[in-house]
Amino acid sequence: MYRQKQQRQKQQRQHEQRQQKRRQQRGKGLTVAAVVALVPLAAACGSEKADGGSGSVGADKPVTGVRWSIDSVTVDGTTHKAPDAARVRIDDSGEAVGSTGCNTFSARAAVDGERVRLSDAVFTEKACDRTPIGFEKSLGRALTAGSLTTDTAGERLTLTTSDGDTVRLSRQPDASLYGTKWTVTAPGPEGRAHLTFDRDAKTVAGRLPCNHVNARATVSDGHITLGVPSTTRMMCEGSLMDAEKRMLRFFDGRVDYRIDHETLTLTSEDGTTVRAVADQ
Repeated sequence: MYRQKQQRQKQQRQHEQRQQKRRQQRGKGLTVAAVVALVPLAAACGSEKADGGSGSVGADKPVTGVRWSIDSVTVDGTTHKAPDAARVRIDDSGEAVGSTGCNTFSARAAVDGERVRLSDAVFTEKACDRTPIGFEKSLGRALTAGSLTTDTAGERLTLTTSDGDTVRLSRQPDASLYGTKWTVTAPGPEGRAHLTFDRDAKTVAGRLPCNHVNARATVSDGHITLGVPSTTRMMCEGSLMDAEKRMLRFFDGRVDYRIDHETLTLTSEDGTTVRAVADQ
């Protein structure tokens, strides 16, 4: 009897171990499929040129150079809303980066007329509780179904499989100059300096590579007139002070500004630039 009991316990442990392994494999498979599925979307940028457009799906249907929000996916008549953070940024170079709201990815792909197809992908493999399983599973199924037809209408893009399943996206607006924390990427060191513009107070405040700063900032017709800066008086290592001096040259004068999605470029009258990205 004792040996029979031991045998039953051993069989039960082996069964539980097999079940746990299957669950882990299914979970990983779902996550990977969902992330890989996003790459054909990135394929819309293409490493090959489409008819009538440079890396676009038709000259009148721009897909590259656009930061797309993933709105929803519809499979077998059921629509799954995408997380707010699900997005794809497609570059004119034929590369794309994005997020499912959980995993991040990068990709390259070819464009053939108004169809896109995966050719290469690099992606993360993690599971997130806040990303709905139904969304990732459906997105994986839709976007790995083969060649996808693209259709743009105004600010929206739709990808459609041969079975009629769809992924819907919309163009993300440019970040606002005002109220956004702009993290400076150049001049370096990257990520140490930041600026925020206040519409009502007509000021800019933040941190230079070493000291904190604030100044008047009047915005008009694509340019900003900056006042004399007021800064703290800390001393930092030489490279930080050198970068700070370069940034201070932009103050007490007029600079042109341009916002491209989440990138801010300030250009002085002598052509010197400061670049910053919107803080996520």
